[in-house]
This record gives sequence, C-alpha cells and structure tokens, in this order.
Amino acid sequence: MPDWPKVKYKEEGMREGMQIEDAQISVEDKVELLDMLSETGLQQIVVGSFVSPKWTPQMERIDEIVTKFKPKPGVTYTALALNSRGVERAKAYSPPLTIERDAYPRLNVHMCDVFVRRNTNRTQMQEMERWPQIIAQAQELNIKEAGIGTNASWGSNFMGEFKVDNLMTMLERQHSMWDEVGIDVRSASMGDPMSHCTPAKVEESVYRVKEMWPEIDHIRLHLHNGRNMAIASAYAAMKVLGPDDTLELDGTIGGFGGCPYCGNGRATGMAPTEDLLHMMDDMGIPTGVDIDKLIDCVWTAERIMGHELYGHVSKAGPRPKSVESLYDINAPFVETTEQAKHFKVGPSAYEGGIYPYSEPITSPYRDRVNAGGPAYDDANGDFPWKQDWFPAKS
Repeated sequence: MPDWPKVKYKEEGMREGMQIEDAQISVEDKVELLDMLSETGLQQIVVGSFVSPKWTPQMERIDEIVTKFKPKPGVTYTALALNSRGVERAKAYSPPLTIERDAYPRLNVHMCDVFVRRNTNRTQMQEMERWPQIIAQAQELNIKEAGIGTNASWGSNFMGEFKVDNLMTMLERQHSMWDEVGIDVRSASMGDPMSHCTPAKVEESVYRVKEMWPEIDHIRLHLHNGRNMAIASAYAAMKVLGPDDTLELDGTIGGFGGCPYCGNGRATGMAPTEDLLHMMDDMGIPTGVDIDKLIDCVWTAERIMGHELYGHVSKAGPRPKSVESLYDINAPFVETTEQAKHFKVGPSAYEGGIYPYSEPITSPYRDRVNAGGPAYDDANGDFPWKQDWFPAKS
C-alpha cells in the first residue's frame, strides 16, 4: 500500500464553474450555494473573480456576494485577481477574503502562446519578460525558496500536443535561472486549461520532476476534465509522490466549469469535487469533507443553473459502507437518475417502479451482512467455502 502525499484541495465551483454559466444567476442563489459549501468541511473555497465584467460578465456582482455570504471560521476564502487593480478590489474585503499569494515566488509560463493571447491578451514572450523581475524581487526580499511552473502543460487545442520533454525543458530553463542566484526551487506547478492531461503524461511529468530535483516537495496541478482524464491524472500524481510531499489539487462540485477562450465551453469542466474526494476517502487520504453535504451542494447547483452537472457520486451515491446504507434487495427496477436518488431520499424515489419478481429475493450473504458479519469469510473460514452447496472444497 503506497504512502500517499499530503493533499491540499481547493474548491473552484464559485469561480471556475460560475464563470461559464448564465450571467443572470442571482446573487441570492450564489450566496446560498457558497454558504452551503462552507458547511461541508472544505478548507479552501474560491468565491469568484475580481475581473472586468467586459470579459467575464458572470463576475460583475462579486462585490455583493462577498458582502452577503456567511464566512465560516476555519475556512480560507480566496478570489482570483489577475492584475493589481483586481488585487486592490479584493483587499477591500479582506477579511473575510484571504488575498491569495503563491507560497513561492514563481516563474510561470503558458506552453501555448495562442491560449495566453486569447485568455489574458498577453503573449508568452511577455510572460517570460517578467522572469528577471520576479527573481530580482525575490533577491531583494532575501527569499530562499522559489517555484517553477507551466500552464497548458501537455497540449493545446490550438497547437496540438506538447511532449513531456518540451515541458521538462521549459522547467529546466526556469530552474537554471533560480540556480544562478542561489535560490532553492521547492515547488513545481503544472496547469491544464484545455484538458490535455492524461494519467501517463502526468505520472511521467511528476516522476521526472522528482527524479531530477528530489528536493522539490510541493506539486500543484490544475487539471481540466473535458476529456474525462482529470481524476485519473490526479491519482497518477498521487502514486508518484510520498508522505513528505504536498500535492495541491483543484476541482469543482459537479465538475462544472470552463474557459470561453479554450474552445470547449462548458464541456471543459474540472474533476468533480465529490468524485475526487470520494476516491481519496477510500484511499485513506483524510479530507475532512462530508460527501453527503457535497451532494446537497451539487443538487442545489443543478437547481440554480437549470441543468444537470457532470459528476457521478452525486447521481449514483457514494459506495455503501454501512448496513444502513445498503440498497434494498427487493427494490423495484431503478432506471432513471431521479429514481437513483433513493440512496439519499429513500424508497419514495423509485415508488411505482417495475417489480418483476414473483417472490421476494433472499440471500444468505446479505443475512450475514445484516447481522454485522462479512459477506465472505477469509480462506480459513467456513462461509461459503465449506458449505454443502459450494462445489469445490479444500
């Protein structure tokens, strides 16, 4: 069993999700959802963006949201600000907002020059022009540790695939600039706005970063899910890292979200928070999050936006792990996603469904489970291995 890294998770639904939805969703609805998210156990929640409504009209009323929601002690609330003007706007609401700053001064760049031009009206070359300034500021502040990073790390909808070799060369060039001034690199960030991540590429990238620079113990991944690879890619990163490493991940309840500049619209998505944290719970990685309350948030978000979201645990329910949560073996056919909600709302969800069985179903295995035992004994036990009806006996 691997020793998993420490995982820091950030919920991006109120920003990454809402920025691609209808701009007319009311402040009251958004505040209701934000307050519900605060009660789930999530430790980091992004409440929105301080950006120009010309480019992102969905965030035009962010000031109202941050004055009306109920901050919960112990939860860190942040907001995206892409420039100094946005930061100044955010500062007016701090607290409850925490002005998000990277823990490390970081050299960062988009691998795709087209995307950064569409997204921020800048060029990749302009991003690189800032690197010497970032390094000089770090030196002035006597900072000892720094970061490197890329966005559109594995590919672009406008330029195609980027090999991991290309990514590593870019990171190496950044690392060399920190080396020249004697500042240690302890963090690497890889973003994926256009859903080009795959488990193989992410695993190789994280492995090669750790192999080349073992002292890097902080990895940040921002993975989009337009091609259904985000959760598998996050798991691939977890497999590479160890208990002395920290992995930062982002996602959104229901998996909604996207960027209008990448060409996939709402299909871009992110890893559904409830699905990813449900997986982590099963892996023994502590999340402190109540999955049942997260599902409530997803259902509320679907009501607010008027359409289904893209996660699975909110539809099929978490895996039953207690006798009380097991499904009724004599339930009728369950065919629709509305009927499937019985895992949370009870038998009324499938009332009137087709019942084809001529007599009730019984099971000696379920009887054992209902009595508090295991369905199967181990290899040295009796059930079912030594029962008269079991054909092969030791």
